[in-house]
Amino acid sequence: MKKFLIISAAFAAFSAPAQAQETIKVLSTQELVNVCKLPASPESRSFCIGFTTAVYETYLATRHPQRAKPFICVKQPAPARDEVIGDFVKFAQSNQQAADKPASGVFLGFMATRFPCASK
Repeated sequence: MKKFLIISAAFAAFSAPAQAQETIKVLSTQELVNVCKLPASPESRSFCIGFTTAVYETYLATRHPQRAKPFICVKQPAPARDEVIGDFVKFAQSNQQAADKPASGVFLGFMATRFPCASK
């Protein structure tokens, strides 16, 4: 048992520096705008729709209704997806200070501006 603990500790000690050096690239707002600008290739359009949909769906799935007030309220019928993406591209281009910020956060900020919830 003692040998197992020593081997486990050694393995952890040697693997930690490799993990610490690994960086995960986060998509910037400018990179997302470049992909979402029209006309887009089918691959770019698919990525743009997939990314923005995933960000919005994650917001919906992770926000606890009793603990966090909604800040994005899309009224139905919702506008066309391409219209919303086009508005995001314009929003991001007019807010160049956000170009190097993570795209997911800027997209959620745009959605909150574009689809604000009614004040009660």
